[in-house]
Amino acid sequence: MKELNKSKEKESYHNKSIRVNVSVFGVILSISGMVHGLFEILQGNVKTEGLMIHAIGEAHKFWVYGNEPAFTIIPNYLITGLVAIFTSLIIIIWSVKFMDKKNSPHILLMLFIVLLLVGGGVGQAVFFTVIWIFATRITKPLSWWDKVISSSAKVSLSKLWLGLLLSSSVLVFFALEIAVFGYVPSIQDTDIVSLVMLSSLGSGFILLIVAFISGICRDLVDRKQ
Repeated sequence: MKELNKSKEKESYHNKSIRVNVSVFGVILSISGMVHGLFEILQGNVKTEGLMIHAIGEAHKFWVYGNEPAFTIIPNYLITGLVAIFTSLIIIIWSVKFMDKKNSPHILLMLFIVLLLVGGGVGQAVFFTVIWIFATRITKPLSWWDKVISSSAKVSLSKLWLGLLLSSSVLVFFALEIAVFGYVPSIQDTDIVSLVMLSSLGSGFILLIVAFISGICRDLVDRKQ
């Protein structure tokens, strides 16, 4: 029995749906990082006020809450923005091309931490933590999930995977658009706009977790076909 378990652990797995989720949101969070970087560059070759900054300066704000808070260890807006964009590009390449390697999830996490430290935005920390957790399952057998989720539930959830991923992506992109431009159709009250932004971001985050669980079910179902 022990030898059988060991052979299963050594068996190579490729959980495609989990990988797609990681790649999609790696790109989405990188786009957010590049947006932060762009507005930081627009503030010019000037010294930052401290570790906590506003990626969008007063001269470039589209609405009253459109500051985009960020953290940076680089005391210069221009350099911060350039490094944020460069790091975001590396994350995109890594998310799309190299997530099948053994230590890829940990390298992805380190890249996201770097992005956090160079002005890529503070709000995405919760997202990339969840992404990293599920990314560590890309090459794993998913035995625990296979046991706790019934066969019928796996089949049902697997069918919802792409829809959940798409819905989550749209909601997060919508929240990013509001954060920058403050635009919500037919709504002018900035407090309500801010509430819509937070609701969209929160809903997108919840759906992302469900999309990962649904993706796990999709991988388990595909494996048995």
